Amino acid sequence: MPAVPLASVLFVCVHNAGRSQMAAGFLRHLAGDRVEVRSAGSLPAAQVNPAAVAVMREAGVDIAGQEPTVLTTEAVQASDYVITMGCGDACPVFPGRKYLDWRLEDPAGKGVDAVRPIRDEIRTRVEALVAEIDATAGREG
Repeated sequence: MPAVPLASVLFVCVHNAGRSQMAAGFLRHLAGDRVEVRSAGSLPAAQVNPAAVAVMREAGVDIAGQEPTVLTTEAVQASDYVITMGCGDACPVFPGRKYLDWRLEDPAGKGVDAVRPIRDEIRTRVEALVAEIDATAGREG
């Protein structure tokens, strides 16, 4: 395990029950302990979306034990990357962070067939993010 992670990433969506949980699950799966992963929501749901849990399980990633978490200023301040997925102006902005807005369809209320393409798009974006983090760390090291 690296003494210090290469980067810290915070995924944010309104309910922290679908998109941000899937993204966090993929990042943990793909980057392991090289990246510190957080997810949060401006208005967290009571539980992670069951369809998101099901499609992630199909992809070999278990997010069933995750719980929606409220977005805090401290979580944003502690992150190198802040990736929003529909939380709008609820996300505080601090200098020195890289902010990305991933416009993704909300999986809320959708079945697994409708959530699979959202999951696949998230995986593609997370893979690109891991490549960027690894490349940036290589330039700094």
